[in-house]
Amino acid sequence: MREEIENALAVLKRGGVILYPTDTVWGIGCDATNAEAIDKVYKIKKRAESKALICLVSDFKMLNQYVQEVPEVAYDILKYAVKPTTVIYDDPIRVAENLIAEDNSLGIRVVQDDFCKTLIRKLKRPLVSTSANFSGEKTPATFKEISPLILEGVDYVVNLYRNSKPAKPSSIIKLKNNGAVTIIRE
Repeated sequence: MREEIENALAVLKRGGVILYPTDTVWGIGCDATNAEAIDKVYKIKKRAESKALICLVSDFKMLNQYVQEVPEVAYDILKYAVKPTTVIYDDPIRVAENLIAEDNSLGIRVVQDDFCKTLIRKLKRPLVSTSANFSGEKTPATFKEISPLILEGVDYVVNLYRNSKPAKPSSIIKLKNNGAVTIIRE
């Protein structure tokens, strides 16, 4: 695993895009502070820039560095969540502008997966994460289901967990600063 982390890290640091296993499905990712790398992700996915991407952080400390004010309820939701949960927060900070949605929000997931957590800690920045499919198409449940064109489009494919069991996308919850909670995807 160490070699794969170092390989992926080198690509991320030079503005590249990786295909990697997350705590949910295989993801296309890059440094969340690098606007040019984020543009590459949109191109690979053939996705409209108006459709926001999410990012992953290693822990609550990092989460607090990239959101103006994390609502208290977020900690309770994440502490008691039974599966990976992405929370959409208002007022993200210190990430590339093209990562932020039109309503000034950003979906962020605190990862539990060791590979992702270690990679993000070494990068010292959030990691963009979007499912490894073309926009509008079905999310691949396994590595084998990923389109060869996606594989060719990225700069590096992490060589871990390629034969893992099928995975499901995370739950998504939107938290507004006024305390409103909306479930986007269970």
